[in-house]
Amino acid sequence: MTKDSRPAAAGPVAATDEALCSDWSAEMKELAFRRDKAMAMGGEEAIAFQHDRGKNTIRERLDDLLDAGTFRELGTLAGKGSYGDDGRLVDFTPSNAVIGTGRVDRRKVVVSGDDFTIRAGSSEATVSDKWVYAERLAHEYRMPLVRLVDTAGGSIKILEQQQATKIPGYARWPSISLLGRVPVVGMALGACAGLGAIKVGLSHFSVMLRDTAFVFAGGPPVVKRGLNQDVTKEELGGARVHTRSGVVNNMARDEQDAFEQVRRFLSYMPRNVWEVPPRVVPEDRADRAEAALDRLVPRDRRKIYAARDIVRLVMDTGSVFEVGKRFGGSVVTCYARLDGHSVGVICNDPAVMGGALTHQAAQKMARFVDTCDTFHLPIVNFVDQPGVMTGPTAEAAGTLTSAIGLLGAIEQASVPWCSIIVRRAFGVGGGAHGPKHGPDGRSLNHRFAWPSARWGSIPIEGGVAAAYKKDIAADADPDTRRMELESYYHELSSPFRTAEKFGIVDVIRPAETRAILCDWIEDAYALTTTQLGPKRRTMR
Repeated sequence: MTKDSRPAAAGPVAATDEALCSDWSAEMKELAFRRDKAMAMGGEEAIAFQHDRGKNTIRERLDDLLDAGTFRELGTLAGKGSYGDDGRLVDFTPSNAVIGTGRVDRRKVVVSGDDFTIRAGSSEATVSDKWVYAERLAHEYRMPLVRLVDTAGGSIKILEQQQATKIPGYARWPSISLLGRVPVVGMALGACAGLGAIKVGLSHFSVMLRDTAFVFAGGPPVVKRGLNQDVTKEELGGARVHTRSGVVNNMARDEQDAFEQVRRFLSYMPRNVWEVPPRVVPEDRADRAEAALDRLVPRDRRKIYAARDIVRLVMDTGSVFEVGKRFGGSVVTCYARLDGHSVGVICNDPAVMGGALTHQAAQKMARFVDTCDTFHLPIVNFVDQPGVMTGPTAEAAGTLTSAIGLLGAIEQASVPWCSIIVRRAFGVGGGAHGPKHGPDGRSLNHRFAWPSARWGSIPIEGGVAAAYKKDIAADADPDTRRMELESYYHELSSPFRTAEKFGIVDVIRPAETRAILCDWIEDAYALTTTQLGPKRRTMR
């Protein structure tokens, strides 16, 4: 090549060409446009409509839930673009699913929320791969998942758009296996129909707003068409319905209350089943003794007492968080702390159905045991169980089937368990006070009793009435004879006689309960750290 045929040396023109080749301003402008559209959601009018109904937008909700400045959005550009004849973008409508990661009290979580300002959050108007991606992210990266649900559900208009339909279901959604790996929260913040209802209920903890959230398989128009019944959204699936049906755990006054409940629930949970929950430095003495506990249970077995006072007085001060209060009320379930360690707490409430094991109480307790076992939370059970609920209504409800299911949940649990028998433990229901064997015979139910405790295959009063029916009727003074027999058998049923045979670890003063449990919880967590990982079965 001669000197004259070589390319000219780089000069001002060449530099300009290079600058043009590196100019991405058009793409940057399009990126900014798309992002702005995503931030605008459904537009000012739709946002105003949301606010007028007393509801925040999904982005406002994420700001309220997450630690400030920690939200990292994923899939911001997912949605639907419209293009001109030249192929250039004209407008963009974002997906009505907003997903990403953030922190709750400095702990990383995955969040997934519906944007009601776009097509009422309809699941048929979203990009399903986007919210499924959030679920898979939580599953694979082993992070807690919080779903903020506000969706009108499916839409028949998808048929016209796609000119076809699909068999229900999402093949890539790890909906059930997720429950065996990480804590999952379902928040009902508005209408939650169809898939939205499943997202709320398919969780370890669920909460719904008292007046503005509704959960149902199909809304009022579907009910009217299918059953010819006129029903309001509140009557069909309001908070007063589903916190009593067991579909949703807790009711919240407003969005701020709901977010605070979510924060509290997550504070008791580990990040995943391969870790233990963080210990909170207690502001409470482990050896604190409450004299009020010694006087709490009345001698008259027909009288009730405030069961929640036991939990409050024994657990770390201010640490009790109850779940499912309005469902299966004869049993109280809550998360709490002992010497700073997370525990699951069960307590029978004699003020509701005498504390009996009802159909709902058995379901509630089984699910709670499953959750605690999944996340390796030791369980404390304060027992005052007269037995499985009887009577025509209870039998027709299939209460025995639920009780059997509860026994299965308890026997499959392998977490450290401590039972404190407060007053009664009779029959099949009384047998559900804790595991007797556990998987591979590994579970040990550490059992203590208060002096007020009594147990057996049947309550003394009912047993005497059945076994001595003819004898009592034939006596000149039936009432006196019955009382004599009951007194005799009550002496035989003294917990001290069981302790003589080591049928109970110890009979203790009620005021000693906290100190004993705080000592036990240290050993329980030392054992727990050797048993981390997923269970052989996930949530029932």
